[in-house]
Amino acid sequence: MHSDGRRSRSRAQVVLWSFVAVAAVAAMAVIAACNATSSGRPAATGTTRAAEDLGVTPNDFHNLQSMTKVRGFFVDNRLGHLAAALQVANSPTGGTYPVGTIIQLVPQEAMVKRRPGFSPATHDWEFFSLKVSAGGTEVVRRGGAEVVNQFGGSCAGCHSAADTRFDMVCEHGHGCAPLPISDAVIAAVQRADPRPLRP
Repeated sequence: MHSDGRRSRSRAQVVLWSFVAVAAVAAMAVIAACNATSSGRPAATGTTRAAEDLGVTPNDFHNLQSMTKVRGFFVDNRLGHLAAALQVANSPTGGTYPVGTIIQLVPQEAMVKRRPGFSPATHDWEFFSLKVSAGGTEVVRRGGAEVVNQFGGSCAGCHSAADTRFDMVCEHGHGCAPLPISDAVIAAVQRADPRPLRP
């Protein structure tokens, strides 16, 4: 009789301590998750974080005058890195543009900096042929060497001639072949962008 009572109490104690141990582990997990969240870092999940990238849509392209003009071209960044992009654009020694940077010379063409490894052949730039109107922007073609400019040449082919320190961005003195139109004509094409200004 006493033996059965002791065994019952012993089993009850084992069950109780098992419950306490499980509750303690759960509480520690909750505390660790809260600490990770409050520090601004996600809790570890055993997976690697995806690289930042810009999944480009036609809505990412706006009237050139809504962008920031740097000498003869226009710069924007859809991921919040405009200051870093402008620092590279204004540097006489060049640099690598941050992911999400959009560069345009004319409304009908654009180059967008994608995630590292997106396209080693184009230094991770994606080139765009665009159709623009008062209604907005339509993407006609996108990619690398297969995208052609207004003069029938490969966008990537032209930009690959740029000195490597300028991250494939062409300007006077960057090593690219000159365009067959003057800066004055380019400026007129820029001013004629029919798309509404971004609010």
